[in-house]
Amino acid sequence: MRVHLGSDHAGYELKQHLARWLAEQGYEVVDHGPSVYDPEDDYPPFCLATGQGVVADPGSLGVVIGGSGNGEQIAANKVTGVRAALAWNTDTARLARQHNDANVLSIGARMHTTDEATGFVNEFLTTVFSGEARHARRIAMLTAYEESGTIGL
Repeated sequence: MRVHLGSDHAGYELKQHLARWLAEQGYEVVDHGPSVYDPEDDYPPFCLATGQGVVADPGSLGVVIGGSGNGEQIAANKVTGVRAALAWNTDTARLARQHNDANVLSIGARMHTTDEATGFVNEFLTTVFSGEARHARRIAMLTAYEESGTIGL
């Protein structure tokens, strides 16, 4: 499986760690940047590129990383077809996949240890969407809104 990664300066070190860890686990890593640490960089281009990479690469997943993970999640979710979820523990990482079929995980590097964040990513990548009708129905509603811009009740 390919895993797309993107971060800002606050998430740079964690992104580098995750890229190495993922490769060691047998994942193919696509790093959307940044390629060097720059304390003045901005997260949107890297997170948008990560989201675009995931959408263009069926079967892949993505991880975006920043200080809190909030802005990164918002940016990734601007890409049509992305369902990015902010994880703050392994339960939220698992439920993002299991119930929401999230395809991008967002992590706040300043909020968690490297081991915790790695655990979130592992949980996210190894969990499959449950496919339960109620969850599939909700995802379909969100997809329909993305496509039409109208709320269908």
